Amino acid sequence: MCTVNIRSIQHFMYCPRRWGLLEINNDWAENIYVIKANLMHKRVHNGDHDFSSINKKVISTLSVYNDQLDIYGVIDCVEFERNKKGTYIKELDDKYKVKIVEYKPTKPKDRDFWPSDAIQVFAQKLCVDYVFQCDSEAYIYYADVRRRSRLPFDDYYQDYLRQITTYLEEIRYYTSKNEVPQIRKGQKCSGCSLEYLCLPKAKSIDLKKHILSMLEDDI
Repeated sequence: MCTVNIRSIQHFMYCPRRWGLLEINNDWAENIYVIKANLMHKRVHNGDHDFSSINKKVISTLSVYNDQLDIYGVIDCVEFERNKKGTYIKELDDKYKVKIVEYKPTKPKDRDFWPSDAIQVFAQKLCVDYVFQCDSEAYIYYADVRRRSRLPFDDYYQDYLRQITTYLEEIRYYTSKNEVPQIRKGQKCSGCSLEYLCLPKAKSIDLKKHILSMLEDDI
């Protein structure tokens, strides 16, 4: 069983084809969405968000893992708030309430969070809970609205766990076969940084049609 990076799960859920191009073919391309996200994560991970007081500690760029699921990753930010009803954290020698905060550039207009973002953070929660033996809360901070959205893992824990398990099985299947999943064309394609690598023929045909239509308009 291969070890899976948490970010790979998010990539696979967003688009299995994109995941395959990134993970199997090692292809990469950037667009404005990727650049914005990378710049924001760079600011979060530079250590400026680290904070420590008597009652609260904030750690950015925290590496975590879960040996049972064989997954690992890096979390943008974990907050430890001193709380008598919290979990005893051996490394901090006291009881704390643990909060995960994942930073994203843009909040969806019609919902509180993207499902693929929630899956990524749920995988983070599985790792944090495993490492610190706690029951952490999880949030996504959207930079464009400057607001956190709490994720409903308490109410839908088993549903998210089933999804994670299924995605891990599929990821490990394609990895073992060294196979890139087939194209599943949809609305996500136009915003994907790998669109020109994934659909080069379709793009060339669209361009040809566009040029022909321009010529017809001039006649």
